[in-house]
Amino acid sequence: MASATATARADPPGREPEDETSSRRRPFRFGGSRLGGFILALNLLSLLILFGGALALNEWTRGLVDARQESLTVQAELLANVLREEGVTRGEPTPELDLQRASIWLSDRFIPAGQRVRLYDSNGILVVDSYQVTEAIGGEPLAPARPAGAPVPDDSRAKARAERNATQAEAEVAAEVNAALEGRSLVTVRRDETGDRVVSVTIPVRHVSQVLGALTLEAGNVDEILGAQRRALVPFALVALGVNLLASLLLHLFVARPILRLSAAADQVKLQRARAISLPDLEERRDEIGDLARSLESMTDTLSTRMDAIERFAADVSHEIKNPLTSIRSALETLPLVKTDAQRERLTALLQQDVRRLDRLITDISNASRLDAELSRDRPRSVDLGRLVADIVGIYETTAKPGDVPVRFAAPDAPVRVQGRDGPLGQVVRNLIDNARSFSPAGGAVTVALLEVEDDLPVRIRVEDVGPGIPPDNLETVFERFYTSRPKGAAFGSNSGLGLSIVRQIVEAHGGRVWAENRLGDDGQVAGARFEIALPAAGGRRG
Repeated sequence: MASATATARADPPGREPEDETSSRRRPFRFGGSRLGGFILALNLLSLLILFGGALALNEWTRGLVDARQESLTVQAELLANVLREEGVTRGEPTPELDLQRASIWLSDRFIPAGQRVRLYDSNGILVVDSYQVTEAIGGEPLAPARPAGAPVPDDSRAKARAERNATQAEAEVAAEVNAALEGRSLVTVRRDETGDRVVSVTIPVRHVSQVLGALTLEAGNVDEILGAQRRALVPFALVALGVNLLASLLLHLFVARPILRLSAAADQVKLQRARAISLPDLEERRDEIGDLARSLESMTDTLSTRMDAIERFAADVSHEIKNPLTSIRSALETLPLVKTDAQRERLTALLQQDVRRLDRLITDISNASRLDAELSRDRPRSVDLGRLVADIVGIYETTAKPGDVPVRFAAPDAPVRVQGRDGPLGQVVRNLIDNARSFSPAGGAVTVALLEVEDDLPVRIRVEDVGPGIPPDNLETVFERFYTSRPKGAAFGSNSGLGLSIVRQIVEAHGGRVWAENRLGDDGQVAGARFEIALPAAGGRRG
């Protein structure tokens, strides 16, 4: 920035000012936000890991259960064939089951560990249970002895739950047995009397084609399969957790910390330890954080420039006001000392001239100070520039006094429209006309023209006078504040030096430009000054 006041950092050498973000081509962003897409991608990654792991484990679990059911079905059919071959099913004198032989072949000597076989007769009555014909002595370790006087724990809920599980299991087994007695085979996953999941296969036991009973074979390691599934899901959950932790760390590094740095830099500006925010590493980013950093730097740099301009403006105002005040004070101190009426009239005229000069200066300073607020408050709209200029010139014609420089204007045939604010644009025209009249000699005239050309800024306002012109070295400095260098013989105090500065400020706020040049006569000599304004047409370029 131009100010010598401290900033967060100096601008890098050779760096060109960047246009607004609309002038940069950006890659596609989800919802218009690169950070939003980054956060969404991280969250989706962890979800995809969990979802993919769950799908894979579901397929694996389903495959294990299906394989277990097929294995038990083969075992049940093989066991039914063994019972038939070993004479457990008899056909003479009538088809029936040999319960003694069945209890031998269905004992735990022939049944693998972890499996249970039950045989039902044709009436659905349990006749053999491998858990009951076992030679093993089952049991569970006794619970530790309670201290003397300890209250007996209430196990009524556990007993009630056990009874419900047993009743439900018996009902499900009865349904399977009834289906088998009707000649159908069933393969299911259900809960047993203890509430554990089991894979159950129930098939009919036949002698030739007559159903003599039902054989149920069940294996109770389904919970082990599910437990293995849960254990297998743990690595996926850990990976997803790691991804979330990494995402949180990345969000902290790339979002939270930069925002904290911007906040700290803003606090430095607030505490007046710096005049602008400037964080080069953040400004180079091409995401919302970079946009925010560049916007904050641009904003604070603009504010700093505005503050510098206000300080210079205040210094210039102080200097310009002191000149007429000094003259007034000197005249007032001299007034009691004069002896003739001619001298007194001369001092009085000088006082009036300084008062007028001071009044004009204060008025122009007031207008200049309110200009930014007025430009930001008024909304641009389509303005008929020909009608606006004609109305202003008409006011000069109706209020003209003898000896005033006339103002001439030839209205264009077609309306000329610009997008802007009629109040400030009218002030531009009045300032240029007043400036031209102040330099025009007696008998001269000011000409105002409105035309359109083939250009990016096609609308032109041209104000010409027949005065002495402008020194070539001052064609640009005339637009500086308080520029009051006037040619010899011009009336002193009729200008504050702010009119042309206000003109440039308003024109640039409307996207246009203004310049001054000397108008040459037929003899090649300077025949007056010309001020020209170029503005964009309403609706865009016409050229």
